[in-house]
Amino acid sequence: MLIKKQLFVCLLLLISITVSADDGYRLWLRYDKISNIALLNKYKQQIIAPAIVGNSTIITTVKNELEKGLRGLLAVNYTATDSVYNKTTLVIGKAGNLNLGFTVIEKTQLKNLGEEGFLISTTMHGVHKIVIAANTDRGLLYGVFHFLRLLQTQQDISTLNIFSTPKIKYRLLNHWDNLNRTVERGYAGASIWDWHKLPDYIDQRYIDYARANASIGINGTVLNNVNANATILTKQYLDKVAALANVFRPYGIKVFLTARFSAPIEIGGLKTADPLDAAVQEWWKQKVKEIYSLIPDFGGFLIKANSEGQPGPQDYNRTHADGANMFADALAPYKGIVMWRAFVYSQQSNDRFKQAYEEFTPLDGQFKSNVILQVKNGPIDFQPREPFSPLFGAMPKTPLAMEFQLTQEYLGQGTHLVFEAPMFKETLNADTYEKGKGSTVAKVIDGSINNFSMSAIAGVSNIGSDINWCSHPFAQANWYALGRLAWDYNLSSEQIATEWLQQSFSTNKTFVAVAEKMMLQSHETLVNYMTPLGLAHIMYNGHHYGPMPWGNTLGRPDWNPVYYHKADSAGIGFNRTITGTNALGEYKNEVSNLWNDSNKCADEYLLWFHHVSWNHIMHSGRTLWNELCYKYYAGVDAIKNIQQQWNSLEKFVDAERFIQVKQLLNIQVKEAVWWRNACLLYFQTFSKMPIPANYEQPDKTLAYYQSLRFPFAPGN
Repeated sequence: MLIKKQLFVCLLLLISITVSADDGYRLWLRYDKISNIALLNKYKQQIIAPAIVGNSTIITTVKNELEKGLRGLLAVNYTATDSVYNKTTLVIGKAGNLNLGFTVIEKTQLKNLGEEGFLISTTMHGVHKIVIAANTDRGLLYGVFHFLRLLQTQQDISTLNIFSTPKIKYRLLNHWDNLNRTVERGYAGASIWDWHKLPDYIDQRYIDYARANASIGINGTVLNNVNANATILTKQYLDKVAALANVFRPYGIKVFLTARFSAPIEIGGLKTADPLDAAVQEWWKQKVKEIYSLIPDFGGFLIKANSEGQPGPQDYNRTHADGANMFADALAPYKGIVMWRAFVYSQQSNDRFKQAYEEFTPLDGQFKSNVILQVKNGPIDFQPREPFSPLFGAMPKTPLAMEFQLTQEYLGQGTHLVFEAPMFKETLNADTYEKGKGSTVAKVIDGSINNFSMSAIAGVSNIGSDINWCSHPFAQANWYALGRLAWDYNLSSEQIATEWLQQSFSTNKTFVAVAEKMMLQSHETLVNYMTPLGLAHIMYNGHHYGPMPWGNTLGRPDWNPVYYHKADSAGIGFNRTITGTNALGEYKNEVSNLWNDSNKCADEYLLWFHHVSWNHIMHSGRTLWNELCYKYYAGVDAIKNIQQQWNSLEKFVDAERFIQVKQLLNIQVKEAVWWRNACLLYFQTFSKMPIPANYEQPDKTLAYYQSLRFPFAPGN
């Protein structure tokens, strides 16, 4: 009997030290009790009887989140009150409501926080209090989430002096979700919007979605696909949208809709959608009036027009400005905005790279003040690596928004671990030279270069109905990174990765160091085993899953992978210099000079801008062919190394997520080898050169890889 009791006690001890199961649903808002006992006790001494001054729906959200966070992290049931706060050590409220005798300097600092900024201070007037102050309730919401982040990441809160304001005004998710709950380019299940049950059934997931977004500063969401269905604008569906808006409002989030340009015909009974037609203009004004009667804080419209078959103003021989301005006029009385996408391409251009520039730069200065052009980070289409779009730096009279893709359409989709923050930063830090050196893309989109008050960053959402929201556990980090960089693009990829890991997995230093290294290596690793040296768009036609550099069967040249690499017996790459399509001419001279000489061009952009010989000597001293082999093999070696790093972390991670990531990394390694072998065997048919003997040789033939079919690959 004694032995049985001892075994039972041992079993209980074993269970108690095992990392708890976690399905990932809580994202980075886990609020688990702080395991460092000394720090836990110190926090308890520093945070006593929180007082929140104010009364609104957002203040209620602030109160609930603070209590939830402190209860979980500190294992104490706090009740935030609006009592006499000189008896407390944590004071939260709008600056005008706090009788703390702010100095002139502090009042100036508070004024500079604007509508969404916040301060967190523990050194005001010699009285040891933690003060979270802002000019608005939304600022307080962001301040409290930031304070809870400090606790989650186990920061010292003894001498805080934080003043934080968002760099970008509109920080958005773009959902490519359809009304039938399919998600275009989605890899995490069905749409989270259950339109059939709305407006009467409010899923808890909607509330948790709003919490997650508010915690990283996202303040807007576009609910439906850019390939829009006009039905979303009917009264039946606007009631459903209004129900979601009611859920999001207490979290400071506005709803936006993608509007179908031809809606006046499809649901309005008109015979035209011509933006200069008076009846069409009136139809949109009445539709906008109806929307605002249901959703007083509606954000506005996102429009995809005359792109990939979508209707638009060019159908009526009108310009993009004509179309955008029609919507702008309808929205202006309500302070709504138009986000007009600049993703366009057609057969008329001799280089798809150039078309957005060709269509939009002649219209610079013709858009109404509440129109912002939404530009993809690169000139083609969310490739693993692209040079920044030349539109950034070429439209000084028009505000430009950044569009990133969180869902990994061209980055391994739902099975590959790819932390996108380094890719985002690469674009944001790129210098356009629009107003001389230092005119980074970040400064273009935040409006500071050209004195625009309207600014935006949008991320194409990677969220779905999967229990962990994003399919791959590490894909959550890309959603997180989008929000953090939209708030402050000066944050480093390292800081974002560390924050996310500490909140989502563990604060253990060994775990964080290894996992952060994995994340920071992951983007370059994928580029190497998929599209090294400036290769692009060599994915399978349609669903874009897997390699297909030989693709050449679709009706238009620019729909085929061979269009983008132009491999032949002489060499490989797309000549975009003055002797080719001269796409380089769309950049400022200081930028084009970086890339217009094939002997000086950075390796990562070489094949974007040059068709070079297989024997071209690279910066490494290797020939292009040998460098291509080196990169592909280095990519596979690197992902195998990441796989080994993850396996070393088993004791730090709950079993459910450890096994999930382990299995996904097994897939990623297998697919990296597939990419390497298929691409090198295909390009070898042109180079006629051997894969160096010191590398593992492909065990399948090119014919085998070309025979593979994936008719039901997701995301199409």
